Amino acid sequence: MPPQSADPDFRKGDKLVNIKSQKDFFAGLMFMGVGTAFAWGATTYNIGTGARMGPGYFPLILGILLAIIGLVITFKATTVETADGDKIGKWAWKPLFFILAANFTFGILLGGLPSIGVPAMGLIVGIYALTFISSLAGNEFNAKSVFVLATVLAAGSYVAFVWALKLQFPVWPSFISG
Repeated sequence: MPPQSADPDFRKGDKLVNIKSQKDFFAGLMFMGVGTAFAWGATTYNIGTGARMGPGYFPLILGILLAIIGLVITFKATTVETADGDKIGKWAWKPLFFILAANFTFGILLGGLPSIGVPAMGLIVGIYALTFISSLAGNEFNAKSVFVLATVLAAGSYVAFVWALKLQFPVWPSFISG
């Protein structure tokens, strides 16, 4: 029986395949999974052709490219030796929680949640909430700099999405704008 290795490995036929970089291997698997899911989901829309692209064309191409990138990263993780093997560390639960909470809060504040009585608060309030909640993910919190960042992001988003692109969505809370 061969000696046990600390590195994870997979048997491929009679050949032993060592994972040289765990981080890259699992990141590649994630890219392949997300890319495949996007490509598969895009097939429910009209794909069209290169000259007359349908709504599913861009997500399909993007999903395929993401899956190919994941395949390359996964292959590289099994063939290229790294110094320490790039072990996967502990999960960073605090940043994960605050980043996800910030995005959910932004979505709810932007359009509201009428089923539970939350009114639409609009883009500006949503961006301030997003910025303040996501800034709690870090080790340091400076309210003044977060406020400046939120103001710049809110102004830039208003200019880009409302003024330049003329997108129609609530900018201010519904009780202010009517």
